[in-house]
This record gives sequence, C-alpha cells and structure tokens, in this order.
Amino acid sequence: MDGWNKLQSSFSGLNIGQSANKFAKGFNTSVQATKERLGQVAPDEITELPQEYKDLEARVDTLRQVHLTLLKVTKVYETETYDYPTQIQESITELGTTIGHGITNFAAANLKGTNLPAPEPTTPVAAQHKTLPHALGRAATSAAATLQAAAAPGDDKLTKALGEYAGAWEKISDARVQQDLAIRVQFLQPWQTTLSTSINVAMRARQAVRVSRLELDAAKQVLKTASPTKQETARLEVENAEDDLVQKTEVAITLMKTVLDNPEPLKDLNELVKAQLMFYATAAESLSAVQGEVEELSVAAEGEYRKSRDH
Repeated sequence: MDGWNKLQSSFSGLNIGQSANKFAKGFNTSVQATKERLGQVAPDEITELPQEYKDLEARVDTLRQVHLTLLKVTKVYETETYDYPTQIQESITELGTTIGHGITNFAAANLKGTNLPAPEPTTPVAAQHKTLPHALGRAATSAAATLQAAAAPGDDKLTKALGEYAGAWEKISDARVQQDLAIRVQFLQPWQTTLSTSINVAMRARQAVRVSRLELDAAKQVLKTASPTKQETARLEVENAEDDLVQKTEVAITLMKTVLDNPEPLKDLNELVKAQLMFYATAAESLSAVQGEVEELSVAAEGEYRKSRDH
C-alpha cells in the first residue's frame, strides 16, 4: 500500500506542464481502479453514487438485455432461408446450373465466325425463394403435374387436391415474403438502432461517470498523502473532481431516463406482432379454405372406395 502511495505522490508532485498533470491524473486513476479491483480500498473510501443513479443503471441494463435477447432470435428474419429444409443441396445444383449457363453463353459469344459449332445462348434460370412455404408449394405443384402426366385412373381427385394445396401455399409464400420484409424494416432496423444509439449513448455516459468517480477517489488519496506545500493544490483537485462527477452523473441520469421513457421499443414490438399476425392469418385462411375442399375430395374418394369393395 505504501508503494502505491509513494508512486502516486511522486507523479502528483511532477510540475512539468499540463501534459504531465494529465498523465499523472490518468495514472492515479488507473492505480485507483487497480486497487479497487484487488480489494485494496476500504468501502468507505469509495464515493457512493446517488441511489437514483444506481436504480436507473439497473433498469437500463435490463432494457439492454431485453433488446439483445429478442434480437438474438429475431435476426433470423434477415435471412430468407431460416426454415428452408434442403437449401444446401439445391444451392449446389443451382451453382452448377449457373456455371453451365455462363459457359454456354461465353461459347455462344466467342465461337461466332469460327469453324466450330456455336451453341445457342440460354436464359438464366430465375432465382427461387428459399422458404418452407415456397418449397411446399413447389413440391405440391410438381407432384400434381406428375400425376396429371401419368393420367392414372382414380388419380384425378388427388391431382386436384394437390393443385388446391399448392395454390394455398402460393398465397402463404407471398405472405411470408411480405412478413419478413416488414419485420426487417419495421422491427429489426429500429430495434437495433435503439440498441446502438440511445442505449449505447447512455452506457458511454455511465462509463464517463465511472472514470470521473475514480478520478475523485484518486484525488482524495493524493490529498491524504500530500505534503503541506501541496495540500492546497490537492484540495482544489478534489473540489474540481467533485464538480465533474456531479455534472457527469446528472448527464447520465438524464440520458438513462430518456432511454427508459422512449416509447420506440413498444412501437417496434407492435410492428413485429402485426407482421406475424398478418402472415399467420393469411396462412390460416388459405389452409382453412383448401382443407374444406380436400376433405370433400377425401370423403368422395373414400365413398367410391367402399362402394367398389361392396361389389
């Protein structure tokens, strides 16, 4: 402990201009932080911050954690493929198709006027949405087309049912794309903005309070060990540090209150709920309609099956 005090006193005693004073002040603050971290400072020697400030700190920490927790999950809406079952396999197939298209068009453009046969240019395959609703719709459409091409007796009802099912998922797919866009624009962007601006500004203000408090306590330690000729200077340093801490604490309190009173998080959450509600309402309406039709086809098919068994 004496070693720390002697080192602090030696730096505080330097009188080689403003830069040296700043360096000595920064050093004393670092020493104070280290001693506190090592448990070498008595609790009554650490300046107590206002209870209002500490209560606001806890509330801002909670709000920040709320933002991070929800953001960790909802960020999936930034990537279309979050529920796509076979993305990797299809992506590899599409990559091969894209490369083949590029090679064909390159050959078509560069073999003109030569004795080599030039292939006809091809049109690139349109990009497909990579979502589960789109995948279900494409699978049902493909299955219906397969049945229709086979034209097997008795398959007409299943073909029709698959067609209706595909149509329902086409509507749901459109709703899914609209939902994800709405969530990205109306929820994720402002939610992340709140986290990166107002909450972070309040956090930086709190850090400024912490540094100011350390500077004050470091100045108090210097005053305790100052020689009689340095007492007045050290006392003024303590008074200045006290004024600085009061000012920075007031600023931090104002910023933290502003963050906590901000209605934006509730507005953002409402936009998330609205976007999800629209999607699930469309899905429920579309599937409810097609389910009634598929059920009628199912009942009719079962009736025909039982009738054929009776004969």
